[in-house]
Amino acid sequence: MKKRQYYDWAMNQLEVIKASGERPRLLLHVCCAPCSIYVLSLLSEVFDITLYFNNSNIYPYAEYLKRKNELISLLKRLHEEDNKVIEVIETEFKGEEYHQKLEPLKEEREGGSRCFLCYHLRMEEAYLYAVQQGYDYITTVMTISRQKNSMKINEIAEELENKYPSVSYFYSDFKKDDGILKRNQLVKQYNLYEQQYCGCQYSYQEYLKKTAE
Repeated sequence: MKKRQYYDWAMNQLEVIKASGERPRLLLHVCCAPCSIYVLSLLSEVFDITLYFNNSNIYPYAEYLKRKNELISLLKRLHEEDNKVIEVIETEFKGEEYHQKLEPLKEEREGGSRCFLCYHLRMEEAYLYAVQQGYDYITTVMTISRQKNSMKINEIAEELENKYPSVSYFYSDFKKDDGILKRNQLVKQYNLYEQQYCGCQYSYQEYLKKTAE
């Protein structure tokens, strides 16, 4: 599918699920509160959602904690406002081990093959959990990010769905139809902490370099 087709597929699928009267279980891979807020507001209308926070790519560890705690704080606020109870599955942080996998591609440009490997590692880990726990669907919030390649994310998802057919992938391009604008409005409304770089130590170093310049 092309970019627009992913978005159209998602909107059509939401209508199909609404019409069925069912609420499938969805495992939502999340990276941070700002990227999650709009996607949660959209998908919680039709899915029973569990969040999967597996982000050993985030460097340094203090930044990892900051993003995790901001997500948990957001969920507490959503519970207070709408009585939504959303569980978060947090995996063990293995930053050093994770970066050893990325190191062979450390010279790659931001948004290139190193990032694609990072997408794949975390998405497959989440997919395996979804299979083991019997979820109906799985997806990721990453296609809301302007810096991330939604086409590549959906291509990886298609590969994983073929590998693990017992769980359906919810294809998406959450940026479409003012998705980023809606995200930004909610980020402002909830006064969320917004990170200035993607996550890994290589993107962090690039951020420091640009800041210095």
